[in-house]
Formats: sequence, C-alpha cells, structure tokens
Amino acid sequence: MLLSKVVDCVSAERSPTPQGSEVVGMEAEVTQKVPEVVCEAAGQEDAAGTEQASLTDGESTSAQPAAVSNGEESDEGKEMVEVKIIWNKNKYDLKIPLDGTGAKLKEKIHTLTGLPPAMQKVMYKGLLPEDKTLREIKVTNGAKIMVVGSTINDVLAVNTPKEVIQQEVKAEENKKEPLCRQKQHRKVLDKGKPDDVMPSIKGAKERLPTVPLSGMYNKSGGKVRLTFKLEQDQLWIGTKERTEKIPMGSIKNVVTEPIEGHEDYHMMAFQLGPTEASQYWVYWVPAQFVDAIKDTVLGKWQYF
Repeated sequence: MLLSKVVDCVSAERSPTPQGSEVVGMEAEVTQKVPEVVCEAAGQEDAAGTEQASLTDGESTSAQPAAVSNGEESDEGKEMVEVKIIWNKNKYDLKIPLDGTGAKLKEKIHTLTGLPPAMQKVMYKGLLPEDKTLREIKVTNGAKIMVVGSTINDVLAVNTPKEVIQQEVKAEENKKEPLCRQKQHRKVLDKGKPDDVMPSIKGAKERLPTVPLSGMYNKSGGKVRLTFKLEQDQLWIGTKERTEKIPMGSIKNVVTEPIEGHEDYHMMAFQLGPTEASQYWVYWVPAQFVDAIKDTVLGKWQYF
C-alpha cells in the first residue's frame, strides 16, 4: 500500500514528456527512493512496536499483585520499644510498637507465656489500661512489666472463689448502717483529718502514685502508709512499729466507703482472711486513688 501511494504521488507531480528516456529515468529515480521511504516507515513501525511493548511490560510489572499478608499487621516502619515481661519468676524480652495498645500487649504476652489475656493482670505503674497506647502511659525502653495470672487448672483448684466472699460481704454491708457511723470507726474519724494526709481530688480517677500513700490512720488511730510493690505482687502496710508484707493474691476483698462530710476521702478495708474479722482498716484514703487500689489488688479477674 505504501509503495502504491508513493508511485501515485510521484506520477501526479511528473510532467508528461515525449522523450522516453526521461520517463525511464524518473521511474528509475522513484524506484530508488521507494525502498528508502519503506525502510523509514518500517523503522517507525518497529520503534512504535518497541515502545508499545515497553509500555505493556511496564503495565504488566505495575499490575503484579502485592505480597499476600498472613493476617497480622506488620510492624515494619513503626517506632518500637523493648520491654522485659516478668511472669511466674520467668523473664521475657519483647519488642512491640510504641503505639500499640495494652490489649495488643496482652496478646503478645499470651504468645510468650500461653497465659490468656482474660487471665492476665498486667502492671506498669499500676494496672495497665487496655485501651491506651504504650506511648500514652509512657513506657520506655528497658521497662519492666509485671504480669500476674493463673492457669485454668490453678483457678479451679481454689476452694473459695473471691466472688462468693465479696457477695457475702456486700450483702452484710447492705443490712448495716453506714460504716462511718459505726462506733468502731467513729472513734478514729472523730480525730479529724490528718494534717499530713495526701491531697484529694473528688470525682477524679488517677493511677497509683509512684510514692507510698501516707498520712492515713489505721484502726488503732496510728499513722499508716501503703506501698504497692508491683514487682513482688505485694502490698506493704507500714506503721511506726513494723511493715507487713502481704501478697496481693491473698487479699480476699477490698471494702471502701466515702467519709461523710469529707466525700473526697474514703475509709478502706483489706480483707486478709475468710471473715470480716480479718479486715485491716485504713482511714482518709484520697478518693482519686480508690479505684486504682482496688484494680491493682483484685484485678479485673477478681472473681477468680
């Protein structure tokens, strides 16, 4: 087709002449030029084909499917923090995204220890919240995170579930007058608020402070301080005479009640045995720490 168009074009522009030699010469010239045009067109078609093939290859490359995920979120490119998990006298090194939540941390702990998240009490400066990130609770490299928890077999071996004891105590409390009006407590409360008691914030909820809670009274009216030793899973009750080191797992219940006229402070009892007779009373506990104390001592799985 291309050769035909070239011949037609040349024939149209050529003037007729009687001299046959000139016609023959022109036809020879056209014949010589046609292969050049054909070659140039063929070269353009080859170039276009090569460009199209290159484009096709590029599209093919970009259309390749991405690597298939195994269902787990990749930690690549995330800011990581290295912590040490301590559970049941065992230590585990763990690297986890700093923006991961407490719930994600529990899943990692489950992988390391086999302890289900629902059975874990994770502590870092108090009970670790599941909905906040490690960055928000200021976890740093090298931080020690305590994990307390029992396997199902250990739980089933417990003879007296804490839930039963707590329900019995609560039922008894409902039958009685407010604790702060009872004679045994009034003799302590009538002394008034201690001058050196820690400041309180009514209606607020805060995590346990890094220092002992001090300036409070015990049942005998003596000064008492509470120290939460999370690494040993112990509550230290200190007085002027001595310091009692109590495993948190042995505390059956925690009873609290606001003090009338001073609702920003509570009176609190730690039940150390199966009956109310074993309660250790502490007065003038700042209200903002009450929930943190109960969660730390009993944990979210306190019904076990």
